[in-house]
Amino acid sequence: MRAYERFLKYAKIHTQSSEDTGVTPSTPVQWDLARVLEEELRDLGVQDVKLDEQWCIVTGRIPATPGMEHVPALGFLAHMDTAPAFSGENVNPILHENYDGGDVALPREGRVIRAAEFPFLAGLKGKTLITADGTTLLGADDKAGVAEIVTLCQRLLAGEIAHGPVCVAFTPDEEIGEGPNHFDVAAFGAKYGYTVDGGAAGSIEYENFNAASAKVEITGVSVHPGSAKDIMINAILLAQELNALLPAQETPAHTEGYEGFFHLDRLEGTTASAHMDYIIRDHDRAKFEQRKTQMRQAVEAIQAKYPTAQVVLTMQDSYYNMKEKLADCMFLIENAKQAAQEAGVTPEVEPIRGGTDGARLSFMGLPCPNLGTGGYNFHGPLECVTVEDMDAVVDILVRLTDIHGKTFTNC
Repeated sequence: MRAYERFLKYAKIHTQSSEDTGVTPSTPVQWDLARVLEEELRDLGVQDVKLDEQWCIVTGRIPATPGMEHVPALGFLAHMDTAPAFSGENVNPILHENYDGGDVALPREGRVIRAAEFPFLAGLKGKTLITADGTTLLGADDKAGVAEIVTLCQRLLAGEIAHGPVCVAFTPDEEIGEGPNHFDVAAFGAKYGYTVDGGAAGSIEYENFNAASAKVEITGVSVHPGSAKDIMINAILLAQELNALLPAQETPAHTEGYEGFFHLDRLEGTTASAHMDYIIRDHDRAKFEQRKTQMRQAVEAIQAKYPTAQVVLTMQDSYYNMKEKLADCMFLIENAKQAAQEAGVTPEVEPIRGGTDGARLSFMGLPCPNLGTGGYNFHGPLECVTVEDMDAVVDILVRLTDIHGKTFTNC
């Protein structure tokens, strides 16, 4: 079975996570895909298959082929959930065969993936493009990665190459930043790993943002507007004033590459109270800490200016730049580049303007760069992937497993 065939099945299984439940997994629907994967891995012959009945994590292991037992175990990981940002329920995948490289009109809601807006489409000409129907996201993030890893297992168990021990894992709740919360690195058994959760086939990522969340709760002074002079403190206006204290050009819409930002992700409020959600990002650790200081200073300034109001900041680090932990494991990056080249794909090493489970896993003791899935336009209705790029990613994973074994056989 090819990876895209598995993906078409997985995409139809509703697994959207939620930031609002406070439990793990954050939504019960994630169990549905977890149980499918547990059964598929067993049917393929993967050993030690386990579905953690508390935390909804699927793991398995493929033993080394004879003579390769000395090779440090290599792990491949992907996440089962889809993003809360856009509906992932009732996904209807559509195959566009021999795609012509132009605009793609989705059949519902009048949505169009326009070639002028997305230059990468030109490179997909002639391939079989997979999209949703316009009402949901597709779920290539990260069900494409899940399908590619399962297909890797199929090919390894068919005896395609000699290899060391291989461990696989599928986790919930990556999209809400909680994927590794209950992941047992020691029990997983891999010494090195790769998440398969990136974009274009051949992309390799080992640098990501340092990240923090910031929540601001503002309690104003609400009185009748007819008698409000020198008394009313409008919480919504305080929120606007606080945001204006942050650099206007340092937002996602004005930054790229290694540039960090403040992102006001949610603002809700009334005269009496307001709530603000920010994410704070920077690749540079010192600049990241400086941004957090700027946020504290903005809150303190508003509180000092309006002493009869209450402005409370809760800030929490989410993850750090995995480059710190991969500096001594750069062979993982070189091996991935070689694997892409051997699979006929041009490797592209680039920083992530975001994060992956691999960032946290690297700090938990499992060095874990991120590889592309072949997907694009994640987290929205214009998401897409191609059949051929998914095949290419599986080829990369097979070659990478081969190269990893030779790295430790020849050293």
